[in-house]
Amino acid sequence: MIAPLAADAPPEFHGPSIEEFFPEILFTAFGVIPVHRIHLIQFLATIAIVLIFWLGTRRMRVVPGRFQSIVEMGLDFVRVNIGEDLLGKKDAQRFLPILTTIFFMVLFMNITGIIPFLNIAGTSIIAVPLTLAIVSYVTFIYAGIKKSPKNFFKNSLFPSGVPWPIYIIVTPIELISTFVIRPVTLTLRLLMNMMVGHLLLVLFFAATQFFIVDLGGWWSILGAGSLAFGFVFTLFEILVAVLQAYVFALLTAVYIQLAVAEEH
Repeated sequence: MIAPLAADAPPEFHGPSIEEFFPEILFTAFGVIPVHRIHLIQFLATIAIVLIFWLGTRRMRVVPGRFQSIVEMGLDFVRVNIGEDLLGKKDAQRFLPILTTIFFMVLFMNITGIIPFLNIAGTSIIAVPLTLAIVSYVTFIYAGIKKSPKNFFKNSLFPSGVPWPIYIIVTPIELISTFVIRPVTLTLRLLMNMMVGHLLLVLFFAATQFFIVDLGGWWSILGAGSLAFGFVFTLFEILVAVLQAYVFALLTAVYIQLAVAEEH
């Protein structure tokens, strides 16, 4: 005799999983490029960036309207607070397109993590953070070679004022820290912050549904608490999204500043 299924089996809580960052393929673009849900979110964020800046700058006025003012405030923030503060006006003008692109690309793709029906950051898979880290790294190398073609690598690996025998220790450390750790840390800092933020948001709101909908009764009190934590953490995630965009662009500017310093 087959035992009947337990009708009164308690509901099970299903928390967030790392599998959410490996969604199933929706279709294949051009016959070779697999596209999944997070890729579509990245495309939407890119379209939003282009559309906002196109609408904000297509009819520039001496006395800007509200939308143009917001766009100009964002551009001025990157130009002044990141570019000119670290690089000076001359070098900031040279590298401003890269710094601006990095800042707003990271910002817009981070913000998708708290937008309803998207609910995951475009930077929560490694492709975007790694690509931007490579761009930052290549820009750093280019700036250093452009400033001092003969001495850039020498001064980076053999800093002045160090006794020659100590270079046996210093040079490998400088090689790893300058040319390996920098792009790796840029990638992982952004990636892990966005992954952890997504997992925590899913945990709070999944717990809310579990306590209120699945369990009900007195458990709803815990559901109200997890819902409150979810909303608070959503606000915190907005702050993290902006902060990570700022940090990524800022560190890129710092690396460029080190590359164009006078000793190089």
